[in-house]
Amino acid sequence: MALRFSKMHGSGNDFVVIDGRHGALALNPALIRAIADRHTGVGFDQLLSVEPARDGASAFYYGIWNADGSPSGQCGNGVRCVAAWLHRAGALAIGQAVQIESPSGPVAVRLIDAHRVTVDMGEPIFDPSRIPFDAAQTAIRHTIEVDGQALEIGAVSMGNPHAVVAVDELAAPELARLGPALTAHPRFREGANAGFVQVVNRAHVRLRVHERGAGWTLACGTGACAAVAVLRQRGEVDAQVRVDLPGGSLQIDWNGPGERLWMTGPASFVFEGEWLDRQTGD
Repeated sequence: MALRFSKMHGSGNDFVVIDGRHGALALNPALIRAIADRHTGVGFDQLLSVEPARDGASAFYYGIWNADGSPSGQCGNGVRCVAAWLHRAGALAIGQAVQIESPSGPVAVRLIDAHRVTVDMGEPIFDPSRIPFDAAQTAIRHTIEVDGQALEIGAVSMGNPHAVVAVDELAAPELARLGPALTAHPRFREGANAGFVQVVNRAHVRLRVHERGAGWTLACGTGACAAVAVLRQRGEVDAQVRVDLPGGSLQIDWNGPGERLWMTGPASFVFEGEWLDRQTGD
């Protein structure tokens, strides 16, 4: 049986989007890994399923799976692509604001145009028990040992866990080993997205992210939100920040604690396709 899909990306963070609005999807980790394979499959960082809402207050629900088949709670670039996909499917108008339910809760989205979307990402969570992160108390700086090296990190949840490290140089060779080690660090019992951020000025930063379940990515929307949230808590950036990632730029707006954080960025279609059933299963 064929599985129709759309290939999309948000600033290079790429997705396979599947329509599940009219029936249950027979997804399993082995099938997801097969589609994710960049040599023998389609290739993606995350697979997104668009489904009927489950909470009664949202217009739609979207599921998120990483390339390794594991589920994810939130995906900032992904929700923009879901909004653009819904517009293309005739279910969302330009300028219309709508609530979409994610695995970690509802988010509000609004199409600026057919390929640019702004998203209410909620308030950043710094409480270690809610990230989750093993720490005695909430702090804007934590010291953690990673691969024999002491790192100062910011720990925050944007619907998924993030460890943010401020660096002087994004091309530093040690980041290649620190990223995967930080993602798998035992103090993050569910793993973490490891973000390395370089401050250019108070309104501009550069970022690289090693995502749990996907590895190094061209862009990470929640990672951009997390980096700005940590730096804003430290007083190092202003309320409006441009975040440059390897695949493109995102605009993050956050006035600080007690306020909701907004992300604005592109959503692009690449192609439509059909995955033929290869009897993939666990």
